[in-house]
Order: sequence, then structure tokens, then C-alpha cells
Amino acid sequence: MPAALIISHGQPSDPAPAEAELAALAARVQALMPDWHVASATLATPDALADQIAKAGPQGFAYPMFMADGWFTRDHLPKRLAEAGGTGWQVLDPFGIDEGLQRLTVTLASEAAAARGLAPADTALLLAAHGSFRSPAPARVANAMADRLKRDTGFARVEAAFIDQTPRIVEAAAGFPAGSLVLPFFAAKGGHVIDDLPEALEQAGLKGTLLEPVGLDPRVPALIAAALQSARQATLSSTES
Repeated sequence: MPAALIISHGQPSDPAPAEAELAALAARVQALMPDWHVASATLATPDALADQIAKAGPQGFAYPMFMADGWFTRDHLPKRLAEAGGTGWQVLDPFGIDEGLQRLTVTLASEAAAARGLAPADTALLLAAHGSFRSPAPARVANAMADRLKRDTGFARVEAAFIDQTPRIVEAAAGFPAGSLVLPFFAAKGGHVIDDLPEALEQAGLKGTLLEPVGLDPRVPALIAAALQSARQATLSSTES
């Protein structure tokens, strides 16, 4: 039975809620993949990764619920997996650069505009992301996503702004017109989405519509399942050749 682990940062100060939310996502993916063992672990919960690898075995597929690639997914996560006994685990592309998620983000933006009767040529969208002052990778992914949204939706204006780097959300939002859409480019609904983002929009005075984070869409489990199946098929094909 092939094994998969969905892995996220979690919340060190209060790990239980994020752990439960990720486990619920893994259960939805498991329901779509009855022939797999699908589980989850946050890096913030002590021993969670080691416990899950002990159950799943030394080989499997790790799906990072992160919004960008970079040091965390290329270096830190493989090291953590090996330390936990998962020496044969393959790390997939993170959620934020998954082609399925990128397509879904475009769909979510278009659906949100259509549901509100907004013509693309009259629609402005602020893509709210985490960002990082330490790595260019998160901004690179979010800015590329903003460019794709503008190209594929035909919206009049699409820009990315960030919690943890410039341009800050509060600064960017101040220049957006009333009625704009704000789409959180986040995997989950943590403190940044619940508290920081609404506060920034209120401070900026933006009278727009704050949408749900892309990671909460009900189509997400299917795209994760598709990514896992594709990775396994590629591995099998490589072994056979």
C-alpha cells in the first residue's frame, strides 16, 4: 500500500488546532484514495512526523502544504523526514506551485467575480500572501500567480501583497478601489488570515470582499490526490525503465 503524508509548518505556540485541521484534510484525501495510506503531520507538533512515519513505513510521498518552494521544502523537510526514519520518502512540489492549485486559484477568482456580477474588465483583485523577508521564493511564487491571474481572468488589475514583506497588504490595499476582491493565497485559515489580513484591510480602508483562502476550497483534496497519484506513476515508470 503506497503511503502519503501531508505536512505543514503548524503553529508552535498552539499546535493542536493546526494538527487537527491538517488531519481533517488528510482524511478527505484518504477517502479519494482507498488503496493508499494517507496521514498528516505538522512540524510544530513534537514527534508527529516520526509517529506517522513509524505507522506508514520508511518509503512514501510527502506533500508539503506550503505556498512556496525554497529552503524549507528542498533542504529542511527532507532532513526532518530522514531524522524521523523516512529515508526513502519523496518530497513533492509544495501546494503553492502545484499546477492543479494554480489552475484552481484562477477558477476561484473567476467564480468570485461572476457570483457578484462583476465583469472582468471592471474587476480588481488583491492576492494576499505571506511573503518573507528572508527568502525571495514566497514573493516569486505569489507574483507569478498574480501575473497568471491577470492573464487568465482578464481582470483589470491584479497585484500581490504580503504580510511579512513589502509591498505590505495595508499599503497595497489603500490603493485599491471599493468593491475589489481580496483572495488569500494561503493553505489554511490561521492567524494571518483570521486576524492580520482583516486588520490590514480595515486599516487601509478598503471596502472590498475578502474571500476564503485557496486552501479551503472543497476541490483541494482531489488535486492533492491527483498529485500523489501522478508522483507514484512517475516513480513506477522510472523503476520499470
